[in-house]
Amino acid sequence: MNFKKSHKLFKKAYELIPGGVNSPVRAFGAVGGNPLFIERAQGSKIYDVDGNSFIDYVLSWGPLILGHAHPKIVNALKKAIEKGTSYGAPTSLEVELAELVLKAYPSMHKVRMVNSGTEATMSALRVARGFTGRDKIIKFEGCYHGHADGLLVKAGSGATTFGVPDSLGVPKSYAKNTIILPFNNIPALKDVIVNKWKSIACVIVEPVIGNIGCVLPKLGFLESLRKLTRQYGIVLIFDEVMTGFRVSFGGAQAYYGIKPDMTCLGKVIGGGLPVGAYGGREEIMSVVAPVGPVYQAGTLSGNPLAMTAGIETLKILSREGTYEKLENRMEQLEKGLKDVAKKAGVKTRFYRAGTMFCSYFTDVDVIDYKTSKTSDTAKFARFFSNMLKRGIYIAPSQFEAGFISSAHTEKDIEKTIKVAYESFKEL
Repeated sequence: MNFKKSHKLFKKAYELIPGGVNSPVRAFGAVGGNPLFIERAQGSKIYDVDGNSFIDYVLSWGPLILGHAHPKIVNALKKAIEKGTSYGAPTSLEVELAELVLKAYPSMHKVRMVNSGTEATMSALRVARGFTGRDKIIKFEGCYHGHADGLLVKAGSGATTFGVPDSLGVPKSYAKNTIILPFNNIPALKDVIVNKWKSIACVIVEPVIGNIGCVLPKLGFLESLRKLTRQYGIVLIFDEVMTGFRVSFGGAQAYYGIKPDMTCLGKVIGGGLPVGAYGGREEIMSVVAPVGPVYQAGTLSGNPLAMTAGIETLKILSREGTYEKLENRMEQLEKGLKDVAKKAGVKTRFYRAGTMFCSYFTDVDVIDYKTSKTSDTAKFARFFSNMLKRGIYIAPSQFEAGFISSAHTEKDIEKTIKVAYESFKEL
């Protein structure tokens, strides 16, 4: 494949934008080479500026569960944009999307729309602190909750990829209020909560970690987390920005049968446009301005374009048979990738939750941040390049989840498995 135009654009971008990209993991720093510059996308495929096409398993890092440029979403957006892009005032669209979200996530009694997952988690933490009157939070190693101060402490995603678990520019006074615990470790969790509960406002967790690949909760972990937080009056926040509508229609909380106090959403509910949301129990959300003393605002929050795309997406997802089709495709991909890795003699660990997945190049069971780091990243980088040159686009980092969409066909999956076998053999 020829990538001359992408290389030229990256060189120019590098002179204008830090690192040449507007989000670190896009820079291909973990896999070598230069990033692709995408010109257009349709269905399960993306097309770069050099005219190359790829079956896409990044899907804008998760939100495009219906694939690229879904005709119903595109048509709805065309009509919406003719009416204006933003009003800075309430619209009926906000009400409609809120109803759809609350119906799918009954643990939330009220929801506030924002513009990104980072805004959602940042706001949820402030609300939890305001509600409890406590300052400290608990988060888990490898869970990424956006780039807000106090949360970039042993974060996953880009921070893990570049081996920088903490970010400069975060005051020590912020970081000292963040307690870091290993994921899936019930004794450590219990010890901290029992001894420090009076100062702990909330626990925030990705119920399935999607920012160090795809790490599943061990049996009993989420249940223990729910029991302990309820017992000590600590707000339990599920960060379902990635898992929402991905693990199941009702997210990880529906799949695992856990009812958190607050939930953060994003990605899928924007249908490909920037959006986030946080919500929770009535008494917690009652502290949010203008009805309560916890301030949070956003000029473009609930903008009509994002709401329109979100409404159309959730309407389609709620149709009977949508998730059955997604599950069948995901099962086909899972079985195929496991089989060809074994056939090629490459040791991998494959994990998935609903329509998100990851293959680690390790023979160790991945249950947390520490075990995820046993994966051979150099081998992954070679695998990534092998897949890319054969027309398959996966995340340019071992420590990112992959995704499928309803636009992926059986033929797409068959090609991917065939290419994966060839790519494994080259290792």
